[in-house]
Amino acid sequence: MCDPQVPQSFWEGECFDAWRWMGAHPACRQGQEGWQFVLWAPGALAAEVCGPWGRCAMQRAETGCWSAFVPGLAEGDSYQYCVTGADGRMQMHADPYAFASELRPGTASRLARLDFEFDDGAWMESRSKRYDLPMNIYEMHPGSWRHKPGAGAPDGSDGWYDYEELARQLIPWLAEHHFTHVELLPLAEHPFDGSWGYQTTGYFAPTSRYGSPVQLAAFVNACHRMGIGVILDVVPVHFAADPWGLARLDGTCLYEYDSDVGHSEWGTCNFNYYRGEVRSFLASSCGLWMEVYHMDGLRLDAVSRAIYWLGDPARGVNQGAVDFLRQLNHGLNQRWPTGVYIAEDSTNYLKMTAPTRYDGVGFDYKWDMGWMHDTLDYFATPFGERPAHYGKVLFSMEYFYNELYLLAFSHDEVVHGKNAIIQKLWGSYEEKCRQLRTLYLYMFAHPGKKLNFMGNELAHFREWDERRPLDWQLLAYPFHDSFQRYFARLGWLYATQPALYAGEYDPGCFAWVERSSPARGVYAWLRRSKGQTLLCVLNTQDSPCPGFPLRLETPAAATVVLNTQDPQWGGEGPSAEGQRLHALPAPDGSGVLRVDLPALGGLLLSLDG
Repeated sequence: MCDPQVPQSFWEGECFDAWRWMGAHPACRQGQEGWQFVLWAPGALAAEVCGPWGRCAMQRAETGCWSAFVPGLAEGDSYQYCVTGADGRMQMHADPYAFASELRPGTASRLARLDFEFDDGAWMESRSKRYDLPMNIYEMHPGSWRHKPGAGAPDGSDGWYDYEELARQLIPWLAEHHFTHVELLPLAEHPFDGSWGYQTTGYFAPTSRYGSPVQLAAFVNACHRMGIGVILDVVPVHFAADPWGLARLDGTCLYEYDSDVGHSEWGTCNFNYYRGEVRSFLASSCGLWMEVYHMDGLRLDAVSRAIYWLGDPARGVNQGAVDFLRQLNHGLNQRWPTGVYIAEDSTNYLKMTAPTRYDGVGFDYKWDMGWMHDTLDYFATPFGERPAHYGKVLFSMEYFYNELYLLAFSHDEVVHGKNAIIQKLWGSYEEKCRQLRTLYLYMFAHPGKKLNFMGNELAHFREWDERRPLDWQLLAYPFHDSFQRYFARLGWLYATQPALYAGEYDPGCFAWVERSSPARGVYAWLRRSKGQTLLCVLNTQDSPCPGFPLRLETPAAATVVLNTQDPQWGGEGPSAEGQRLHALPAPDGSGVLRVDLPALGGLLLSLDG
C-alpha cells in the first residue's frame, strides 16, 4: 500500500490538522465502501487493525506510518490496533487519533464521522477575544453539575445528562447569572473518573460519558445560539500511562521523553516537545476542538509543568516546551484569530500574554494565581491578625499590568481538603455569610476577567466530589437562595457597567482611594471608563465604620449601586441601594465622602462628576 499523504508540516511539528490524515476515515477503494486507517508507529515491527469484525494487517511506509483499508465497516463500530513493538511485545492500543471511544472501562476506539451541522454563523462572525468586554466564565464538570432524578449508581453513570440534555438545563442558568462563557473541564477521553479528564488517553475523542461527538457539537451550537461562548480545558503537558493508550505505543518512548523527566508527579507520561510529530499531535488536537467543534477558546492546563522541567524552576527552563507553546499560540491565532487562549500558569515566567511577534508566549490571558492565594489567605485570617496581612489585598495591583490576568476561583480551590470557598473564610456562620458577599464584590470590582467553578454561585458548603451532583437543595434555604441572586446581580453589574470591564488592563482606569487603613481593614478604589466612575469600598473587619472618610480628587455626588448588607441579599440592612451621598469640598479642592460601612460589608457607588 502506498504511503499515506501526510503533509511535511506533520513531521516538522507545524501541523494543526493531522486528524485529516491520521486515524480512521471513510473511504472507497475499487468501488468498495469502507474505512482507511493510518497509525504513526515508526518503531513497530508489525501492526493490525482489530475489532469484533475481525483483523486486518497494516502495511508500513518508509515514514513509519502503518495503513490499512477495511471494507464493510460502519460508523460506531469498535476497533483497536494490535502493535508488535520494537521490544517484541504485542499490545492492543486505542487509536491516538480516534474521534470516538467506548465508555470506560472499555478501551476500544469507535468509528465516527465529523460532518456536524451548525447554525451559529452569526455568533462565529461576532465573537472576539473580549479584551475590552466583560468575560465571566462558569467552570464546570459536566458529570457532576446535576444528575438525573432517581439516579443511584455510586459513580453517577446512570445519572449523567448527555450533552444535549445538559444544554437544555445549563444554558438558562448561565443566562440568569450573566455568564458570558462556560469552561468545560477536559472532555478528551480518559479512563479514570477521578482524574476529571486531566489524565487523557483520547486527544481527539470527546468522552463518551456524556454522549456522542454529534451531541457535543449540538451542545456548542446551542450555547452559541444563546450568546454563550464555550471554552475547553486541554491537557498538553502529560498523558495517562495506561498501556493501551499512548505510552510506549510502538515499543519505544514515542510520545514521551526517554529519560528521568518522562514521568510526572501524577504517574503520567510527559510529552516530548522535541519531536515534531508530537508537537503536531498536540497542535492538531487543539485545532480539532477549534475547527470541528467550534470551541471559542482553550484553557491550557499545568503550563508551569511545561515551562520548567517537571515544573521545578531549579531544573531550568524547558526551551523546547516554551518554543512549542509559542508555536501553538501563533498557529492558533493565525487560524482562529477570535479564539481565546488561556494559560493556567503559577510561575513568574515573563511575557506569557505578550504576542509572539514581541517574543511573548502568545496567550491571551493568564490565571492570576497570586491574587487567588493572597485573597483567600487574607479572608481566612482571624480578624485580630488581619492588620499584619493588610498588604495581601493590595499586592495584586502591584503587578497586575505585567500580564493580562484572569481572576479564578476554580475547581482546584474547592477539592482535596481545601474546603469550599465559604468554608475557607474566618469566623462564625453569620460572619462567613457576610464576608462571602464582600469577597465576591471585591472579585467583580477588581480588574481582570472572572472565572468561578460551579457551585460557587450557590455558596456551596461541601467540597466538590466528581461522583455527586451539586447540592441544589441548598436553594431551599434563604441564605443560599439570596446569595445566588446576589451573585447574579454582580454578574449583571459586571456586564452592564463599562467601568467594570472597559479599559481594565489600562493603569489609567484604576486608582486607589484608601489603602492605608490596616487596623480598620478598609480598602477603596476607583474604576473609570467610558465616562463612568465607580467607587468600591470594603470593610474587612468585624466592626462597623460609621462615617468613614474617603478623599476624592474633587467633590462629587455618589449613588449607592450595591450594598452587600441589603436585606434582599440576605444582609441585616438597612438597605442603602439608591441612596445619594455628597462629598464635601475640602480646602485643597478635593472632596471628602463619608460612608457608613457595615461590619464585613462593602459598597459599590457611582460617582457623578
